[in-house]
Amino acid sequence: MTEQHDVNSAETAAVMLRHGRPISSYTVALADGSFVGQADFFDSPTVLGERIFFHTEVDHAVRGRGLAGLLVREALADCVRHDLTVVPVCPLFAKHLARHGDDFVSRGGRFRRPTSGDIALVARITSATTHPH
Repeated sequence: MTEQHDVNSAETAAVMLRHGRPISSYTVALADGSFVGQADFFDSPTVLGERIFFHTEVDHAVRGRGLAGLLVREALADCVRHDLTVVPVCPLFAKHLARHGDDFVSRGGRFRRPTSGDIALVARITSATTHPH
């Protein structure tokens, strides 16, 4: 998956999917190839078709350019394409869906609120896994 979007009149950004085990990421890079952010997730090991987003970060140097929003929107669009239910443990995803959840659902998306079990699962998987940021 590579989606390129104009961020502002001076630059373009691309969102890509980086698969890992058990943690994968959607990443965002500028046109010059510089990596500037990522949204980490894993697919639920217990519920088929659920994608749990738990961490998103964008480099401080590029904040305010809409890259975090781009990253979230592209990740969610990919979930719609693959018929996945989003579980937004990450505060950025939760905030986005609180504001734009009706639009996401109208485009075929599904999401549910995270449970304490989801949060415990994130803690277990992240503590047992080291992955590059």
